[in-house]
Amino acid sequence: MSVSLTESAANKIGALLETEENKGLKLRIFVSGGGCSGFEYGFTFDDEIKDNDTVVENFGVGLIVDQMSMGMLDGAEVDYQTSLQGESFVIKNPNAGSTCGCGKSFSPAETGAGCGHAAAEY
Repeated sequence: MSVSLTESAANKIGALLETEENKGLKLRIFVSGGGCSGFEYGFTFDDEIKDNDTVVENFGVGLIVDQMSMGMLDGAEVDYQTSLQGESFVIKNPNAGSTCGCGKSFSPAETGAGCGHAAAEY
């Protein structure tokens, strides 16, 4: 089971971590219920590694994922992209059956449910 970072994401996370005083921080990625498609991604910096956490290192950056979230993120890749709309982390998740236009919400592949947004909201 694994989650990976692109070099672009690792560089951005590394730059953000440089501004922190705690050198033991890693990026924690998690999945929680909510969002317009049923689940949403969350990111936070954390220096506490729990017994059921998976810790991965890519390009010198530590990544923490809890056991429940890993089931939904296994094989996912975290990228950092810059576009005309701004800058953001983007998760390419092979376990997502559908994602919302916001890119922060998804439904698992096995449910097949789509985004709850009405077409007029786009």
